[in-house]
Amino acid sequence: MKNITCPNCKTAFKIDESNYESIAKQVRDTEFNFELNQRLDLAAKEKEDALQLQKSELKGLLLEELSKKEREIEKLKAQNDKAELDKKLSITDATSTLEKQIAELNSKLELQSKEADLEKKTLAEKHQVEIRTREEMIKMKEEEIERHKDFKARLSTKMVGESLEQHCENEFNRLRATGFRSAHFEKDNDASSGSKADYIFRDFGPDGIETISICFEMKNENDTTLKKQKNKDFLEELDKDRKEKKCEYAILVSVLEADNDLYNTGIVDVSHLYEKMYVIRPQFFIPIITLLRNAALSSYETKLALEKERNYNIDITNFEDKINKFKEGFEYNVDLARRKFDEAIVEIDKTISHLQKTKEALLSSGNNLRLANDKAQGQLTIRKLTHGNPGMAERFKNSD
Repeated sequence: MKNITCPNCKTAFKIDESNYESIAKQVRDTEFNFELNQRLDLAAKEKEDALQLQKSELKGLLLEELSKKEREIEKLKAQNDKAELDKKLSITDATSTLEKQIAELNSKLELQSKEADLEKKTLAEKHQVEIRTREEMIKMKEEEIERHKDFKARLSTKMVGESLEQHCENEFNRLRATGFRSAHFEKDNDASSGSKADYIFRDFGPDGIETISICFEMKNENDTTLKKQKNKDFLEELDKDRKEKKCEYAILVSVLEADNDLYNTGIVDVSHLYEKMYVIRPQFFIPIITLLRNAALSSYETKLALEKERNYNIDITNFEDKINKFKEGFEYNVDLARRKFDEAIVEIDKTISHLQKTKEALLSSGNNLRLANDKAQGQLTIRKLTHGNPGMAERFKNSD
């Protein structure tokens, strides 16, 4: 129990521990809150004072900065006024120059406009002439097409083929003097192998070395032909001709299969069937020659080097062949001389033997002559000759 005295009436009374602690806590909380509020009020006042101080300081800084900015603005205004004046002067000068240029340009434009009108008028007149000319050309082409159709309808198969050949030959001859000075394009007349191509094209470099060779076959047909031929029917024979004529490329110039888009789109490479072979329409005749020749010319230096190397090897081979022929001839002559020598020795031996026999015969003949002479000297007398021959004895006697 605790004794508590009332501060007003001074009356003392007792209170238990729990109530006492509760009252004490209330008193402590009240004092704490009071002190806290005082401190918060003080802190707020200090904060307000600090804010006021910062505001005054900031205001002073702002005023100073504002004054500085105003001075800069005045300076910039002065500079701007000067720049504006300079600008006005420059604009005045530029305007004067531009006005002169504009006046010159206007005069030029006016002149160009007159020239353009004149040119337009001229072009219009030229266009009208071209239109009339084009219409006349179209009419002429249509008439030519009709004549060509009629011409083809009346041609035999051989004549049709010859007309295509003549077309290609004319196309080549038209450019021969300007684009194919060193080339030969001639009709193939050599049928020694059993067949022949239509034309052979060969071109040569500055050193006379062949740069490219093409074997051509031309195929055409009548529009009215019932049995239509196909391009592939002629490829095998063309490949055979290419090899026999020793040409690098083979080209079939054909108007067969006119509705086949494969052959109507351009140059057709059929080298998957036959080596270095193409099928073309007549309008690609000159372009493919140009393409293949340009490709060959790009490798001409390599071909020239290979040709020189081949000629060098041929020279070496020829030299070796000459040496071998000389050795063979020398060996043959030595062998022939040896055989002749052996034959001569044999003949000499035979001659010696014959002479020995002749010698023996001569010796024997001499001996016989000696014996005959002895007989003639000793036994050849009148008495002996007339012995037993009274008639001869009587004659000898009468002669005496």
